[in-house]
Amino acid sequence: MQPRVAILDYGSGNLRSAQRAVERAGAGVEVTADPHAAMEADGLLVPGVGAFASCMEGLRSVHGDRVIGKRLAGGRPVLGICVGMQVLFDRGVEHGVAADGCGEWPGTVERLQAPVVPHMGWNTLDVPEGSRLFAGIGPEERFYFVHSYGVLRWELEADSPHIAAPRVTWSTHGAPFVAAVENGPLWATQFHPEKSGDAGAKVLANWVASL
Repeated sequence: MQPRVAILDYGSGNLRSAQRAVERAGAGVEVTADPHAAMEADGLLVPGVGAFASCMEGLRSVHGDRVIGKRLAGGRPVLGICVGMQVLFDRGVEHGVAADGCGEWPGTVERLQAPVVPHMGWNTLDVPEGSRLFAGIGPEERFYFVHSYGVLRWELEADSPHIAAPRVTWSTHGAPFVAAVENGPLWATQFHPEKSGDAGAKVLANWVASL
């Protein structure tokens, strides 16, 4: 049986390219704004392109923030991509204006500390040992980024020796920033796997295989 993936349509993201990429990764895909369909799928993919505040506005308009929270409370997989990763944090600050995020992770999305912004193009990753998201992917592989904001400090630590600490992948553009996170059922990437060639296809295949 193919796993069923819902791609959340809240007015932001490359929905069709994400749909094609996830289908190639071996899942049945539905692009939907319906909270019930998003809850019932085996996996939920949250895309995102544009400004943090407008993405959060769109997400709330389809109750996406609640759907994400309810899925995670039940241990059901969610994958955020680009701004779909950023909105999982506490807040974003753009042009000096702060907006609340979903609050699944502590931390702030802020402007990259680099001489050239946006960060647009291919970059390598510093992947932690034991990553499932990047299993079978070599350290020389590059992934496609296009963003001006990111998470520069990871603030969540495991509060118990019995709970596995999140696996955080980093990249560098001027200064280090969070490029991906694996935290129980919640995985996310700052880069666009659907635009990252064979390496990105493998990332999506790894996620689909985990469903």
